Amino acid sequence: MEAQPLRVVYGKTLVELGERNPRVVVFEADVAKSTNTYRFKQRFPERFFQAGVAELNMVCMAAGAAATGLIPFASTFAVFASMRACEGIRTSICYPKLNVKIVAANAGVENHGDGVTHQGIEDMAIMRALPNMTVVSPSDPVTTRLATLALAEHEGPCYMRVGRCDRRVLYPENVEFRLGRMIPLRQGNDLAIIATGNMVEPALEAAAALAREGVQARVLDCHTIKPLDVEAVLRAARETRGIVTAEDHSVIGGLGSAVAEVVAENHPTLVRRVGLADVFARSARGPAVLLTRYGLDAHAIVAQVRRL
Repeated sequence: MEAQPLRVVYGKTLVELGERNPRVVVFEADVAKSTNTYRFKQRFPERFFQAGVAELNMVCMAAGAAATGLIPFASTFAVFASMRACEGIRTSICYPKLNVKIVAANAGVENHGDGVTHQGIEDMAIMRALPNMTVVSPSDPVTTRLATLALAEHEGPCYMRVGRCDRRVLYPENVEFRLGRMIPLRQGNDLAIIATGNMVEPALEAAAALAREGVQARVLDCHTIKPLDVEAVLRAARETRGIVTAEDHSVIGGLGSAVAEVVAENHPTLVRRVGLADVFARSARGPAVLLTRYGLDAHAIVAQVRRL
């Protein structure tokens, strides 16, 4: 599998799912080109439902479909899925535990060109707070395909965020993928770096830089924010001197908060968080400019490691 945007992988995998299972249907909120659900529409037009610029309506329509036994995937931008549609997700999907899969594209400051209104930097915190919701953030094309397939098999509400930029392949296609289980990418007992989504690749870069200084960092890909892999977090807390988390998301309420909560209640250790420091970002001509400006790169991870 070649490097490509995760939203493209999602769109291609939807078609694969549609071929496998006639119960899979897709709901969209007027951004099918961006979310890549247009691929499903082209192949299965009778199973594709366009809600227009009405995200709340879309998720409620998806809830109705799930109540009939279908497996609906509903897609829009992360900021609209988590905010404009939130009340419908809470009341119509999570409360009755309906089998709806919300896949949100253009998440984080990686969505560089649209400014603060379209940069979903709070979505994982919002979705993580909803009872019965599973929250997923894959890191590369391989895990995005596997995560999409896993969502279809999982019974219950799910939220997955995917970015808009090319991501290189980090895993072989036969990598073991299970919702709720982190994937170890690098061994090390000096410290642990737990990263999610597009911050997994910078985490590996940071670990390589630290290794050149004689510091061995464990790198864990936390593709499932909820339910969190508590066992992996506690092993890291017990076996290393501290943990650094990394996410293209606010430091409030996302991966860093989830990890800190686990260690505070079970095995206190120092946790440093790399993420948006309670600020909005801005537009730029490319994602690298924003990621560096707001401390979402390998250098920022190394800097936090040195504070442990």
